[in-house]
Amino acid sequence: MSYRRTRRDAGQVAIEYLGFVPVLLIVAMAGIQIGAVAYAAEQAGTAARAGARAASLGQDAQQACAQAVSGALSVACGPDGGGAGSVTVTATVSVPQIVPGWHFDPARKSATMPLDHQARSSTP
Repeated sequence: MSYRRTRRDAGQVAIEYLGFVPVLLIVAMAGIQIGAVAYAAEQAGTAARAGARAASLGQDAQQACAQAVSGALSVACGPDGGGAGSVTVTATVSVPQIVPGWHFDPARKSATMPLDHQARSSTP
């Protein structure tokens, strides 16, 4: 028994692949979006640590946060209290939107650093 392709079956596989391409694109975009969320959270942690370090030394926390984050992301950073002898800084980084219609809250991370004794004694 011979299995010969008939002429009408010749393009069947191409049509099936063509129908599956949108599914693959959606899965790929979702993976990239999840990666962007994780990257924004990592950058928020880095910015919070840099801002807390700068604030503990009596420097500008916002400037340190902005320098710690890659240029494509927007960051807001500021002191968020802290206990006696320490300073806490919270950084908020916006999550890039890759998949249309998927909106994520900004990534927020906080870091606490002890105040530097020299910075504490030099402030009036």
